[in-house]
Amino acid sequence: MLNFTQSLIEWTTLISILGISISIIILLYRAIKGPSNPDRAVSLDIIGINVMALAGLIAIMLVTTKFNDVILLIGILLFIGTVALAKFLEKGVIIDRDMD
Repeated sequence: MLNFTQSLIEWTTLISILGISISIIILLYRAIKGPSNPDRAVSLDIIGINVMALAGLIAIMLVTTKFNDVILLIGILLFIGTVALAKFLEKGVIIDRDMD
């Protein structure tokens, strides 16, 4: 029974990695070819989420918790990048120098 469970986990993670990899390739096309800048921003954000998922799946396959810090770091950087990109798309600058 234990061998069946391990085999099931391995196959499920491999299929998930394949699906996420295909998703990243499609999103890279959208990030390069996207009709507008907000489309590109959304595709880059989703690519970051998919990278977090890949790191989690690799941690499952390697049976380790060492990737948890990497996943959190990617999430934090992704959030900061998304906020900066949204601010740039809205105002044209990231840091306001006005002293009003």
